[in-house]
Amino acid sequence: MTIQEAVAYIEAATWSQWRLGLGRTRELLQRLGNPQKTLKFVHVAGTNGKGSTCAMLESILRCAGYRTGLYPSPFIEDFRERIQVCGEWIGEEALCRLTERVKQEADDMEDHPSQFEIITAIGMLYFAELACDLVVLEVGMGGRFDSTNVIEAPETAVITNIGLDHTDYLGTTLAEIAKTKGGIIKRGTAVVAYPSEPEALDVIRDICADNGCPLTVANFDRIAAKGQSLRGQDFCWRPDLELHMPLLGVYQLRNAAVALTVTETLRERGWHIPDEAVRKGMEQVRWPARFEVLRPEPPFILDGGHNLQCAEAAAESLQLYLPDQRPVLLIGMLADKDYEAVLDVLLPVVRSCVCVTPPSDRALPGSELARIIQEKGYEARVSESIPEAVAACRNGSAAVFAFGSLYLAGEIRKQFHA
Repeated sequence: MTIQEAVAYIEAATWSQWRLGLGRTRELLQRLGNPQKTLKFVHVAGTNGKGSTCAMLESILRCAGYRTGLYPSPFIEDFRERIQVCGEWIGEEALCRLTERVKQEADDMEDHPSQFEIITAIGMLYFAELACDLVVLEVGMGGRFDSTNVIEAPETAVITNIGLDHTDYLGTTLAEIAKTKGGIIKRGTAVVAYPSEPEALDVIRDICADNGCPLTVANFDRIAAKGQSLRGQDFCWRPDLELHMPLLGVYQLRNAAVALTVTETLRERGWHIPDEAVRKGMEQVRWPARFEVLRPEPPFILDGGHNLQCAEAAAESLQLYLPDQRPVLLIGMLADKDYEAVLDVLLPVVRSCVCVTPPSDRALPGSELARIIQEKGYEARVSESIPEAVAACRNGSAAVFAFGSLYLAGEIRKQFHA
């Protein structure tokens, strides 16, 4: 099996075939010898901030000397980003070999696993094969019925910011969505939560109480910002622990509060994580396409956000980092997102828009997006392709902010190292 054949096999089971239940994943992993049972996990669910929080935790744990696994979702440019050990993507040989092994079992199942279930199985095999000490496991969608939830009680269950997203699957209220995401909480685990809206956080509290799990809600007041620029942010977590991280955005300080709280929880459970590892881990963390500076002057900033909460965070960050500039907005949205609400937040802080169609069968056509923007009274034009849009924006003298989806973000990043 070649790498092209491996990825093609995995992608043949479309993500949209998401069905309730963990039965397929459990059967597949049982056929493979239950590799997940040899591993320990930090399990992370939530609407926004999952990926950044996972990246911070993995970096800190790796700097503490642990062999770390990271299972982020989705990838930005290369499929192999989905499965990482000690910061390195899974190799092509390993991906081909393990995909072939999973394929033999999956194709023999009466109820064939979905794409995400297959990737999860490959990841578990790889993490077990490389004897990871701790795997930072990001939920794909939801929590209770997500295939990652086949694991036993993790060292810590983490619930990041909860908002309205994937409402067709997860529920139409914050309480319903919180109940689904809180499904990763199991008796025997510690729980750390982002201080989401009371409607959501109260549900998480109830789930913790029902399972006898101690809950720690991250305290943002512990973060003391010391300075920020397009090169990064300086802040204190404790008076004697000053930190620097390259990730930008006010919301990343909040995500950092969650990650650092998890670190303290892990210490309480016996994991050795010295302050120096925390410092180095935060300094070295990388997480692409989240308010990422692709060019410093004039600034070209990329954010793979796609929902209202992401747009609100982006608008806040734009006014902080570019207080005297109104950037050009390069935007492409998916049709199943609340693009009207996103536009209402972003349009007042930009000067004009360049609209594109993201590379997805769920994409909102760029021409339709431009029409909506124009009807709102703002300037917008359409680019026929993402390379054309990036080239036009790079040749201008204005700052650029690209936003709209991770599908779009991956294509834009490719233009900067083509």
